[in-house]
Amino acid sequence: MTGNKPGSPIVTLTPAPTLDRTYFVSNLVEGGVNRADGVGEELAGKGINVSRGLHLVGIEAPGVVPIGNADQNVLERTGSAEILLPLWIDGTLRVSTTIVEHNGPTTKINESPRPLSEEDWAAVIDLTEATVRENGASWLVVAGALPVYKGSGNYVDLQPLFDRMKALNVRVALDTSGEPLQYWARQGAAAVMKPNAEELASAVGRTLNTTGDVIDAARELCAHGVQCVLASLGADGMIAVTKTHAWAARTAPVKVINTVGAGDATLAGFLSAVARNPIAPGDEDFGVGFNVPVGVRTAVQWGAVAVTQPTSGLTDVDHLPESFLNENPDRTVALEEPAKA
Repeated sequence: MTGNKPGSPIVTLTPAPTLDRTYFVSNLVEGGVNRADGVGEELAGKGINVSRGLHLVGIEAPGVVPIGNADQNVLERTGSAEILLPLWIDGTLRVSTTIVEHNGPTTKINESPRPLSEEDWAAVIDLTEATVRENGASWLVVAGALPVYKGSGNYVDLQPLFDRMKALNVRVALDTSGEPLQYWARQGAAAVMKPNAEELASAVGRTLNTTGDVIDAARELCAHGVQCVLASLGADGMIAVTKTHAWAARTAPVKVINTVGAGDATLAGFLSAVARNPIAPGDEDFGVGFNVPVGVRTAVQWGAVAVTQPTSGLTDVDHLPESFLNENPDRTVALEEPAKA
């Protein structure tokens, strides 16, 4: 264990961490030899990024990570030792490569998650539960790609984790994609899910063209048992949806440098606000027991700051832009970026 202090309301789990190398180039020549203007390296993954963001505002948010033991200096080298609790497993750490072109697009190449043995995954669940108990946490974030089992090739099973958190009265926020997102969206075990527009469209199997389409799609997930869906819509901001309420939030336009990690920042912002603004007795609990409107307003602020920074993890949350909340979104408004299933 590292030197994390107990008493955090939030714990994170990154099932498949990655060493994120970012290359900054002025004029990328496809198919040619390019020289980087600068190179950054950080230990990353969605849950790690959430922990790092929360750490900036004094929420310890210790992060559990199964990590290959071939590079045991990686925590110290990337400044991650204070926030992460590693479970060392045999093997190497996967590498993700990001190319940020000046005044151009961001390109990201991710290696597939390293497979885990069933024994390794059981140990991950045990360490996660122990960390939640030690901190008296009320939220667990499970974020990022899911690895598969070495033997079967099936995705690791989250159900034992959901069962243990339910027994502890701990809410789970799940942020994943692909087949695992589609499967767990229908199990209804997560309190919060944070799909982007394309992921939400894929989960319901249809194109999303309007705000109303997004709300209806999110409500399908709520019908399965998800308490709150945070639909991250890029230039269209974010829509938070429960069974009975919907809120649209956005900020004024900002200069976009790097979009990688922006979704993680929004989830960190949401949870920071929810943890620090609990529902008072007798106040409206929005049918879920946590302060969704305050959370989603903060989420878009953190996301806006994140895209102005060059790294995939937040470096600060100073000078947050003003956010705007619409408690009665116009369902007919067309999305600037429609999402195809």
